[in-house]
Amino acid sequence: MKGIQAYQQSAVQTSPSKLLIMLFDGLIKFSNWSQQMMREKKYELAHANLLRAQNILIELMTTLNKKAAPELCDHLYGLYDFMYRRLIQANMEKNPELIDLVIQYSTELRDTFNQAALIASQSRNGK
Repeated sequence: MKGIQAYQQSAVQTSPSKLLIMLFDGLIKFSNWSQQMMREKKYELAHANLLRAQNILIELMTTLNKKAAPELCDHLYGLYDFMYRRLIQANMEKNPELIDLVIQYSTELRDTFNQAALIASQSRNGK
């Protein structure tokens, strides 16, 4: 029971920006793992990790707030969709190099959102 309470408390305390960063961290991690598994010809493990990465991209696409910033959301959706399709292609072709752009874009987006969250936090705290 304590584990559930701790999880619920941490979930409440996790800000949307932290959740977003965690999603990108997962996307990067699963993409890297799938790349490594492909290189080792462990295609079942690569497939499983690619599915996890794809599920994260679906989550990112479905949680965009189009009312707040419709143009930005349209661009992000297009980028997420590109990465999603790229992972499918990598999985079908068993080509780990096709995952490189997904990792690059995910890393850049994570770093950008992380920096934006830091700036927003500093402005809220009056620094």
